[in-house]
Amino acid sequence: MKPVVIYRRVSTSEQGKSGLGLEAQASAMTRFCAAEGFEVVASFDDVGSGKLGLEGRPGLSAALAKAARLKCPVIVSKLDRLSREVAFISGLMAKGVPFIVAELGADVDPFVLHLFAALGQKERQLISQRTKDALAPMVGTGRLGNKTNLAEAQARGRAGNVAAAAAFAGRVMPLVGRLKAGGLSMNAIAGQLNASSMPTMRGGRWTAKAVSRVIQA
Repeated sequence: MKPVVIYRRVSTSEQGKSGLGLEAQASAMTRFCAAEGFEVVASFDDVGSGKLGLEGRPGLSAALAKAARLKCPVIVSKLDRLSREVAFISGLMAKGVPFIVAELGADVDPFVLHLFAALGQKERQLISQRTKDALAPMVGTGRLGNKTNLAEAQARGRAGNVAAAAAFAGRVMPLVGRLKAGGLSMNAIAGQLNASSMPTMRGGRWTAKAVSRVIQA
């Protein structure tokens, strides 16, 4: 049996007190460890935002220290349990303690984990910015909710969607292409993207059809 340290995180004190989020993560990692032949030697938790630095996450600091002493990996259920920020994840990887994401499997290359983190962060930023840009021209004009400009808004929205879809496909295609070159089916690629918590352009879950559209774009 190979030793591992598991790390769990929930974002709010309510989730931490209820234990539901922590229990769900523990259950997923327990099944994963049993299937992959890992022995859990320690478990650490944090209750707080994924935006907190390492100094604000004593559970993660303890997990890293324990794993470093035992020369073993740290396991998380999903990549966003470490953080939603690529710089934070890159910094953790630089510390030399290997990470395993249960939903992605034990053999995922660290470079692919980095790509998942980077793409996930970029898409969240772009979704937020597109929403702000679309609303900005109408703020303070009385046009928000004004049905007389509906056709104009719809036309502008369609044009923006076409451009956004093309740009999104261009950003995601390097990762999708790498997974496809590795022999993964459309369904398997969709599963990997969903497990990384990276949304589609519309913020939804990936399907084989959505992956195919990116490849054909």
